[in-house]
Amino acid sequence: MNLKEEKIRSNLIYSGKIFNVYRDEVMLPNGKLAYREAVDHNGAVAIVPLDKDEVILIRQFRYSTGEEILEIPAGTLNKGEDPESCARRELEEEIGYTAGKIKKMTEFFLAPGYSNELLHLFIAWDLSQSSQILDGDEFVQIERYPKENVIELVMNRKVRDAKTIIGLYMLMDYMGVC
Repeated sequence: MNLKEEKIRSNLIYSGKIFNVYRDEVMLPNGKLAYREAVDHNGAVAIVPLDKDEVILIRQFRYSTGEEILEIPAGTLNKGEDPESCARRELEEEIGYTAGKIKKMTEFFLAPGYSNELLHLFIAWDLSQSSQILDGDEFVQIERYPKENVIELVMNRKVRDAKTIIGLYMLMDYMGVC
């Protein structure tokens, strides 16, 4: 059975700095018409920075949640930008470190029910301190945690961000801890 939906008509309902929102009319596999609302996004990167025996996380206020969130550094890809280059750039901008070594662990859709945002997840190590270069509207607090204790942050609900949870578990798996 073919599960693909065919786009009949597309209507841009919002155009923003980070994403666009469309309301599309689609033909379903059974021949009926339906509407889909979708967020179009360039994609993003997230990095688990490992500095010797510590994982570096950032705490920042996320307006959409109304809370401070503890998470791994991340950022949006520029159009046509290579994910590894973006990961290196975001690492330096957000926490002020460059990576001697970086490895892509996986990529995944963040919310495929309504968005095409694909996140590329990296682990970075052999870090050297440089200068933090935050965007003008970005305020973060850097926090360090022993790598052995990061899963406790997830289990104790100190980390509730999906990309961070996946990144920390993948780090543990990569290091043979899980």
